[in-house]
Amino acid sequence: MNQFLFNILLLVSKLPLKILYIFSDILFFITYYIVGYRKKEVLGNLKNSFPEKSDEEINKISKKFFANFCDYLAEMLKAFTISNVESRVRMQHLNQDLFHEAKAEGKNVILLSGHVFNWEWFNALKTIVPQENSHPVYRRMSNKFWEQKIKTIRNRFNNQSLEANDVIKHIFRNPNDGNSIYMFVADQTPHVSNVNYGLKFLNQKTPAFIGYDKLSTRMDMAFIYCEMKKVKRGYYQVNYHRIYPDGEKFVEHEVVKKFHKLLENTINKRPDNWLWSHRRWKYQDAIKTYEE
Repeated sequence: MNQFLFNILLLVSKLPLKILYIFSDILFFITYYIVGYRKKEVLGNLKNSFPEKSDEEINKISKKFFANFCDYLAEMLKAFTISNVESRVRMQHLNQDLFHEAKAEGKNVILLSGHVFNWEWFNALKTIVPQENSHPVYRRMSNKFWEQKIKTIRNRFNNQSLEANDVIKHIFRNPNDGNSIYMFVADQTPHVSNVNYGLKFLNQKTPAFIGYDKLSTRMDMAFIYCEMKKVKRGYYQVNYHRIYPDGEKFVEHEVVKKFHKLLENTINKRPDNWLWSHRRWKYQDAIKTYEE
């Protein structure tokens, strides 16, 4: 049954995006007006993050978010078959010199992005950077069939995806020679058993994933933030920003705090373009160490 459904999705993914966006519009109507998928969670997250905004503003952001979320699903489906040429047209990469600088410095790159639409289209970056190896980092899914299919998306364009539990070991075991990029979606919510550190993010006490922080204090790598911007429907722009330590090298949690500050600035510019349906703050009470 899974294979049959996947074959159908694969055929649909070959349709032009303008057709897929018609499906997105239909899904938006069903999701927002009829089903109300996680509408309560989205509104609650928005109100807590922007206490200064009126109910009218919150509802407007929520409605735009659901429209963007449905577009994201259509674009994720398209990612199974999108060509390199179309991907390059639809995703503009700015400040690419940072990757050449890291290569010249002999430093591997840690890319830090958030759940800003559409993070799934980062994968074609592999075709334009000088690094030989590109590793999108993903979390294991409970359904092995669909995990493998999602990996298929991330492994396109000669990427080699790594499961989150394996990536740190992989980095320590391989040379830091400027030939590799590791792509983290770094605003993940850590499992409750791994909630050790939290910080203030979007006006809330927020558990933070800190796996990459170990790398910043133990290895001399290049940390780059991905600032995603939705230019218009189906077209994105990503600007890359190097994250530098305040001192000679990063201290504990410094890169985590700087990443969340940059992400917060991105969200404030276009709040409807972040994944508000994510239950980002469900483990607040489990935080052991917290910093404002």
